Amino acid sequence: MIKKTFKDIDVTGKKVFVRVDFNVPQDETGKITDDTRIRAALPTINYLVKQNAKVILCSHLGRPKGVVNEKYSLAPIAERLSELINMKVKMAKDVIGSSAKGLVAEMKEGEIVLLENVRFHAEEEANDEAFAKELASLADVFVNDAFGVAHRAHASNAGIARYIPAVAGFLMDSELIALSNAVNNAEKPLVVILGGAKVSDKINVISSLMSRANTLLIGGAMANTFLVAKGYNIGFSKFEEDRIDVAKSIMEQAESLNVKLVLPVDVVAGNSFAPTAKRKNFTIDKIASDYQALDIGKKTRKLFEKEIKKAKTIIWNGPMGVFEFKKFRKGTLAVAKAVAKSGAVSIVGGGDSVAAIQELGFANKVTHLSTGGGATLKFLEGATLPGVAMLEDKDAPSKTKKSPDFSKIDNKTIAKNSVKKATVSAKPKENAKTTVPSKKVEPKTASLKATTTAKTSASSKTTTASKKSATTKSKTNK
Repeated sequence: MIKKTFKDIDVTGKKVFVRVDFNVPQDETGKITDDTRIRAALPTINYLVKQNAKVILCSHLGRPKGVVNEKYSLAPIAERLSELINMKVKMAKDVIGSSAKGLVAEMKEGEIVLLENVRFHAEEEANDEAFAKELASLADVFVNDAFGVAHRAHASNAGIARYIPAVAGFLMDSELIALSNAVNNAEKPLVVILGGAKVSDKINVISSLMSRANTLLIGGAMANTFLVAKGYNIGFSKFEEDRIDVAKSIMEQAESLNVKLVLPVDVVAGNSFAPTAKRKNFTIDKIASDYQALDIGKKTRKLFEKEIKKAKTIIWNGPMGVFEFKKFRKGTLAVAKAVAKSGAVSIVGGGDSVAAIQELGFANKVTHLSTGGGATLKFLEGATLPGVAMLEDKDAPSKTKKSPDFSKIDNKTIAKNSVKKATVSAKPKENAKTTVPSKKVEPKTASLKATTTAKTSASSKTTTASKKSATTKSKTNK
């Protein structure tokens, strides 16, 4: 059963609380270095403004750990958003305090207010009931457009939905449609490409997709564990010793299900884990003891490209090497190019995977670039995503939810939820890496093979079986 979106309800003149993901990267001075996550939210924001809704935006930024820290203020976000939409975005100095409530009370139709960083409150990540009610009291309708945190049961993306009608925004809806079709209605052959640092991060994804996939390509440091499981000496390459048996089990499962599991046949190795490391090529049976695998080799790139060309549907998550080191990014870029040129329905998720597609200028040649890191993986695992599960189902009757009852919230509770103060840190901002395309956010749903009926069926499975990226950047061989 697919979820209702903001287009399924009347938002004219209403106060609409929109959970967005403005967790953008910034430099040491606070300057935004990549605004694509802000741009990704524009379709939803612009639609609501044109419908004369009163738009209340809520987001987190970095990891302030439940205390006020000016380093993580959303003020620069408000400024950049104002430039992008060519209208003034009013910035609240708090989240549920007098500034936020005052600005919301004064809002006119078509205006936008951005609340301060919601993670300045520890109650946000604790999904505190009283805090969620305070957020709900600001609005008439809740729109969740932050797929990147849909796997988190937080107050601003799940708790709030208990108290006011909750629907999906454009970005959330497009994620659910694209991922559901790729998983449940994939045209075969389905090629799954997985990279990254750890097998343990992808075990559930592999198990979930194994019965659907025709071919599984494994690169990155996680491939090292499989190579050790096959008896290869991999120098001082990083691997998970406690996951060797798991790797063996996965290979046995692939064989029993007739899934082609392809591992590297050669690697690009370095004599240290550093961008300046000396680089050498080795076949997997001759890796020098004083070198570590940091990327897939040329023969492996050709092997992977050959399999990708056969695909009708591709799911890719995770880099093939240490993408942040220029000497060891050729494997990831080669896969990105092959995926973009394959002509297959392609779903790409994960910070480095998306970055590679964008670096090559191929963002418009893939079907869907997922904004979720952890959320995308959880979806592919078949896990329930709290930020999705709480949204209203499309074929369900509209729910009339009562306004939150604040009569039972005493002064002590309100005091507990007051914003906490902290000393501003001098450390650089630590934010999730951007994972959405800057030029085109909407997936090329026309290229998906499923009909509308198939989409409904796919999303039904998603709702019951899997309702759900600072995106966490993959450090491949760490």
